[in-house]
Amino acid sequence: MEFDLAAIGRAQDFLWQGFKYSVSLTAFATVVGIFFGTLLAMARLSSIKWLSMLASAYVNLFRSLPLVLVIFWFYILVPLLTGVDVGAEKSAYLTFSIFEAAYFCEIIRAGIQSIPRGQVNAGYAMGFTYRQTMRYVVLPQAFRNVLPLLLTQTIILFQDTSLVYVVGATDLLGAADKVAHRDGTLFEMYMAVAVVYFVVSFSLSFLVKRLHARIAVIR
Repeated sequence: MEFDLAAIGRAQDFLWQGFKYSVSLTAFATVVGIFFGTLLAMARLSSIKWLSMLASAYVNLFRSLPLVLVIFWFYILVPLLTGVDVGAEKSAYLTFSIFEAAYFCEIIRAGIQSIPRGQVNAGYAMGFTYRQTMRYVVLPQAFRNVLPLLLTQTIILFQDTSLVYVVGATDLLGAADKVAHRDGTLFEMYMAVAVVYFVVSFSLSFLVKRLHARIAVIR
């Protein structure tokens, strides 16, 4: 079997489009997931029992389901509820954001709980309300403490975007799969995708280690 390097060159534009979609999906789901994950974390730590139980049920539900099942679920459910066929690629944005919020919630909750109670009392002593104390005192420190974990989860999210190709979305793997079956270059396309995932994930993991070491020094 000969490795046809030229086949990758011929498909580079299509692969690039798939890669951009994977990165776009990762970035969107990370930003939205962290935002809603923060709200969920605060709800789980709330003294309001029903709010805490509701947030806990949400987190436990999505952390107990395979992502690929949730992708199929929302891909089928959204058109049924809205009457609008948003397509596989757009529904993936919703699916990943909702799913990842549960994981980001647990990371951020751990970060909040890592802040000494004295920091909260200091905020109250300065005249801050609960919301101001969380915004200006607790959350900035919590995010700094768990930043490596948030970035690690983002790397996992980037790898998981490959699952959207099962509903026909053209991510990096989906683009490679289409080219591979069209041109009969399965080995070349899948090898190229594996290299891209490895390079991106390994590079980001290296940066996370450096960041973790730097935060440890600051502490």
